[in-house]
Amino acid sequence: MPSCCFLIGLGVAPRPPPAALGLLLRRRMASNRAFQLRLNPLTGDSEWLVVDEEEEAPSHHRQLLVATSYLDMLNDTARNRAYRHAIDATVTDPTSRVLDIGAGTGLLSMMAARALAAAGGGEGRGSVSACEAYLPMAKLTRRVFRANGMENKIKVFLKRSDELRVGVELDSRADILVSEILDSELLGEGLIPTLQHAHDMLLVKNPKTVPYRATTYGVLVESTFLWKMHDLHSNEANTEDGVWLTPDGTQNILSVKLQQHAMQCDALADEIRLLSEPFKVFEFDFWKRPDSHRETKIEIKATADGHAHAIISWWVLQLDSAGSIFYSTAPRWVRQSSGVDLPQCANGMKDWCDHWKQCVWFIQGTGAPAMKDQILALRASHDQTIISYQLNMNDEISSRSPKSDHLTLLPERIALYGDKAWRSALIGAVRNAMSGRSSPTCIVADDSVLLAVIVSSLLPSSKVITMFPGLRDKGFNYLRAVADANKFSMDRIEVIGKKASSLTMNDLKDEKINLVVGEPFYHGSEGMLPWQNLRFWNERTLLDPLLSEDAFIMPCKGILRLCAMSLPDLWRSRCSLKDVEGFDHSVVNDTFGACGDLSGEQQGPCLPYYVWQCGYTKKLSLVYSLMDFNFSEPIHSCFGKTKIKFAHDGICHGFAVWIDWVLDEKNSIVISTGPESRYWKQGVQLLSRPVQVNPVSSVMHVEAHFDPDTAELVFKSMVS
Repeated sequence: MPSCCFLIGLGVAPRPPPAALGLLLRRRMASNRAFQLRLNPLTGDSEWLVVDEEEEAPSHHRQLLVATSYLDMLNDTARNRAYRHAIDATVTDPTSRVLDIGAGTGLLSMMAARALAAAGGGEGRGSVSACEAYLPMAKLTRRVFRANGMENKIKVFLKRSDELRVGVELDSRADILVSEILDSELLGEGLIPTLQHAHDMLLVKNPKTVPYRATTYGVLVESTFLWKMHDLHSNEANTEDGVWLTPDGTQNILSVKLQQHAMQCDALADEIRLLSEPFKVFEFDFWKRPDSHRETKIEIKATADGHAHAIISWWVLQLDSAGSIFYSTAPRWVRQSSGVDLPQCANGMKDWCDHWKQCVWFIQGTGAPAMKDQILALRASHDQTIISYQLNMNDEISSRSPKSDHLTLLPERIALYGDKAWRSALIGAVRNAMSGRSSPTCIVADDSVLLAVIVSSLLPSSKVITMFPGLRDKGFNYLRAVADANKFSMDRIEVIGKKASSLTMNDLKDEKINLVVGEPFYHGSEGMLPWQNLRFWNERTLLDPLLSEDAFIMPCKGILRLCAMSLPDLWRSRCSLKDVEGFDHSVVNDTFGACGDLSGEQQGPCLPYYVWQCGYTKKLSLVYSLMDFNFSEPIHSCFGKTKIKFAHDGICHGFAVWIDWVLDEKNSIVISTGPESRYWKQGVQLLSRPVQVNPVSSVMHVEAHFDPDTAELVFKSMVS
């Protein structure tokens, strides 16, 4: 199972968990302690916390585990059953020594221990060892083992796999490796270096492994939606608003990061046109030591005329050596329409799940033109953590090292920056705010290079101070590169390398601030809950002593909105656990924030999702306003309540919640970040239990309280 925090090493995840809860980094301190870094999303400040092995997990450690994909993974019946069948088929010698790397809750270890006992007639003479590097998770693993009577049958080591030593922790090399250290791309959790070390130091020659093999596949697609998520130059040219984030000759100065981007591509079934049959890319055999780098050339026959905007990829696990047990992450529309015989899950179509998605690799520019029956040359390569592609040499420029002025943003932000309506709203609001001001001083309080360019180009005589808390010097270098194309001088732009709380009038050369603007957007925080962008409100509050009496704040306010939803797929992935392939997992429900079978008015946490990617969804009510955040006032706690009347029959699983940003004082320019706007994540609050509702007799009462000291917004809801 994947580790749930950012760790440098083998056998653990090199990528951080969702940033919604602000706990980003953990560092080993001693054998029974660890450091945990907690980030306050409203201030950007962080503090180191101590995790002690002997203490009960405090609330902030439970919150981090809530934000991981463990619960969703354990609710994936197809995955669990495939592993059970494969382990039963593999662990047949009662003297086998089994090693589980990245144990998580210990499900695979318990499966192996059960199979050992069955092979030995109830008395397995072999051994099962499990390593789990993340202390809060390892503590939970031991609780699960005790609940299932396994505490004396499995050895648990609070270590990374590369810290295990034969003759110290392990009595001998293992005969069998069971593991699940896979992400949506396959390699991102350190699969290759983990397997390399295991084969070198921990496993016998030619060991048995579960899984046995993984194969990656891809397909060429045409999709306007995906094209808008990476071709900013073409899309902003169509806006004809005179603002250039990617001027001619510098098209790649602002782009998506060159990597595979995880996405629920089933949701794009109606917006994708297949231009090829699925093609095999790489095979990775777990039973032998993998190479760190490989490259392959693939000839792809186009099945239709069009423009290839992206490669959508997935992987298939062969869990047993006999080739009879498979698990696939392929999108449904590939499995249903493909003429190629692809391995399926052991029990056919699997349920929607969020822990493994498909991946999108964007083909640069307007896409690669293709004609039916044309042979396209694709070069694929991988290093230890990334699989990358190059189609017909289109992406040759992307292989060069990025320049200091080159910015990379997430696809959703690139799409926003090329959206005509969104740009028009920002430009109109800034133009109205600057009307009648000859030489204003403006602060861009977030990481918006777009607003910095808009303000500087609309009024060249303005003085623009950019905070760029995430981009910093990269943001300044970028502005310098696009200044001429946007007809402004860098002499009037300054990047302040200070927090808002440290700014003084000396920094402003004794000039009061007339305009404070933000999208709001904070680089690196895109996975957070919507209200954590209220960092803008906190920044504006800290700037209060430096503002002129008639200073204009944009946005002027935020409105917290919500809509009752039917979310059966998301509910299924977050519901409470009982028996998982014969093992009691009920002890993990509270720690993982499970829904269902909760006592009293207790409900699960509010978590960030792209609602449009959450499988089947249905709106059951109109949109309601719950709370206003008035940015003309200093930041303060807020309370709101509303009564939702249902507009449709259905099963209500919870509600989606988001913030609409009001850009002007007349409330005439409003940017919504709700489910209809697919470039933002919404918060999703699931109920303690699903409720059948109807428009005649059902209502939902919702209350919410925002606390700026804790950066939390807490909901209470009841359906009657």
